[in-house]
Amino acid sequence: MCGRFVVANVASELVGVLRVDVESDDLPTPSYNIAPTSQVGIVLDSAKTDPPTRRLEPARWGLVPSWAKDVKVGARAFNARSEEIEDKPMFRQALIKRRAIVPATGYYEWQTTDEGKTPYFIHPSDGSPLLFAGLYEWWKDPAKAEDDPTKWVLSFTIITRDAVAPLGSIHDRMPLFLDADFADAWLDTEVDNVGDLLDAAVDAAPQVVTGLTDHVVSSAVGNVRNDSPELIQPV
Repeated sequence: MCGRFVVANVASELVGVLRVDVESDDLPTPSYNIAPTSQVGIVLDSAKTDPPTRRLEPARWGLVPSWAKDVKVGARAFNARSEEIEDKPMFRQALIKRRAIVPATGYYEWQTTDEGKTPYFIHPSDGSPLLFAGLYEWWKDPAKAEDDPTKWVLSFTIITRDAVAPLGSIHDRMPLFLDADFADAWLDTEVDNVGDLLDAAVDAAPQVVTGLTDHVVSSAVGNVRNDSPELIQPV
């Protein structure tokens, strides 16, 4: 699973790494303890232009499908299992047409042992951005006026898969990682066979794992109110 992650000054790097065309003016500030329902910058290709415009936009973590009656639905859908998303109504349509990339500095995972739970910070050893495969949706708030600019809510989920070594020793799940070379294919709104695309992403993810490193961090990360660079420091 992926329930907490870090975004620290990666937005400017993404313009080069993912060839972003447009950066939103209201991107969230850096955070060292991002939790579900937080606002996060995601990358998506807008199909409303030809060719599609690649955008870096703020979005709410926790997918809210268009048919949801309340935005609170998203609190339960911050992760989507890669093995299930083709069949689940919550994610099926987003997989076909609304795929996103969620850039991060790294993420936290908790290892459970007889002694309790130990938090780890996992990140690329070379300091490059970590790219999570995600899905996004637009939800229209029926309680707000048509001319209210906050009426539309952009939300997303992070796709997960079975963890591979060495991350499997920390937790049995991990985010579905993408490399920059796979970004265009993942974001392409005209892909014919999304099942093959998803399989290719799952098969390629272990290659990213070889470039990751991890270390134990303070249990303070367990409190979402804590948010400082010290959280990612080794203990």
